[in-house]
Amino acid sequence: MILTYYTATTLIIIAYLLGSIPSAVWIGKKYYGIDIREHGSKNAGTTNMLRVLGKRAALPVFGLDVLKGFVAVTIIDLMKYDSVFADGANETWFYILRFIAVFAAVLGHIFPIFAGFRGGKGVATLVGAIMGVNAPLVLLCFGVWFLVLMITHYVSLASMVAGCSFPIFTLISPKVNHLVPFVVFSFIIAVLLIYTHRKNIERLKAGTESKIYIWKPRHVKQQPPKPEKKEE
Repeated sequence: MILTYYTATTLIIIAYLLGSIPSAVWIGKKYYGIDIREHGSKNAGTTNMLRVLGKRAALPVFGLDVLKGFVAVTIIDLMKYDSVFADGANETWFYILRFIAVFAAVLGHIFPIFAGFRGGKGVATLVGAIMGVNAPLVLLCFGVWFLVLMITHYVSLASMVAGCSFPIFTLISPKVNHLVPFVVFSFIIAVLLIYTHRKNIERLKAGTESKIYIWKPRHVKQQPPKPEKKEE
């Protein structure tokens, strides 16, 4: 069992270190010469990159943040190859370890050891991490997020609504609603998203929250009317 606990602890630490990779900070400094945490909302995440530097900078940040969350959780499956651990293991135990890895990765993103413990809100990392646990539920939540974003153009509101829909989808899913750790985990995620967006909630109430338009309508410049030729 010493090997089991050692392996589990090591993988959780790796999950935190993966989450601590500050993609927004590194990309901002390397390719744009700025620390994204000093601009816009001062968060090292996809939304602030989109506001400050545009889609070209935001897309790789989003992809890397999702990837590091996904990898941080899926590496837990490596423990299945440990014969000492696998003998007394069950699926519930693996779920619990995955949940711990999710929180470790998100904690790493919010408090990254590689960037002075100043990171972002961890939404993209959370999406990737939960995909490592149950991808279909994440896709449903993404559909909710996209719909709310298209209607309101508030990324923060879309993230909170999608996060609150996660426990609802969990309760109605026959594949996971019987797993108590998973149900508890889904509610904790919803509360966590509300907590990390508390400043956004204040701005939404005050009407000062910034909007994001993924597809901006193109304005066609009207040509000035040509002067009529006078008949001689």
